Amino acid sequence: MEKPLILVTNDDGITAPGLRKLVAIMKEIGDVVVVAPDSPQSGMGHAITIDNTLHSKQMTIDHEHGAPLEYSCSGTPADCVKLALQELLDKKPDLVVSGINHGSNASINVIYSGTMSAAIEAGIEGLPAIGFSLCDYTWDANFDGATEAIKTIVQEALTNGIPQGTALNVNIPKTDGKLPKGIKVCRQAKANWKEKFDKRFSPSGREYYWLTGEFELLDKGEDTDIYALNNGYISVVPTQFDLTAHHAIQTINSWNI
Repeated sequence: MEKPLILVTNDDGITAPGLRKLVAIMKEIGDVVVVAPDSPQSGMGHAITIDNTLHSKQMTIDHEHGAPLEYSCSGTPADCVKLALQELLDKKPDLVVSGINHGSNASINVIYSGTMSAAIEAGIEGLPAIGFSLCDYTWDANFDGATEAIKTIVQEALTNGIPQGTALNVNIPKTDGKLPKGIKVCRQAKANWKEKFDKRFSPSGREYYWLTGEFELLDKGEDTDIYALNNGYISVVPTQFDLTAHHAIQTINSWNI
């Protein structure tokens, strides 16, 4: 039986340990092609390059037998998916996976996430797509505990498909290599960031600002991604990219406009 073709990307860059781990897992499931940023692109959201040139370079990072075809891209995660689908691949992939991100993309973080924007870009193109994130921001994070769960989620997605108009946002608790308690399908928790700018001065006296903030959870529900993660479970949130607030249409229609 022909193996599925899996496109792998991320926002931490093509050499990031999380991406290398995801590539290794995907190689056990299908044929892998990697198209990922040549440098970190965290927090880029769904940005695309429109005022500069894009460059792509074929690379060899894994030198063992059966190493995947890999390309670095000078653009954003969304650029990587666009370039892969339009120029670099001979056929459409059966699945697009993004990650494993170093850090959480649960709750409101999904809005800013380059990892999830890559998955959403694939979803817009009608492809099943999943973004994977580990709640550990360190470069040497231990991804081993999530291996079997990632395999399970990917194989189920390949077998059953992902509903049209959605991409899966999968977040994994920090377990330092131990197995999570399980997998829970959740809704996105209501939360925001209480942000402030730390005003500083360079050695030359020029002022600049550094964004800081604290995560503020506004949701006590036990069916949310944050609740699942805080209790040791992997969260799976079906994320839609139709941003229409359907519940508000009737209210706006009542305006005198």
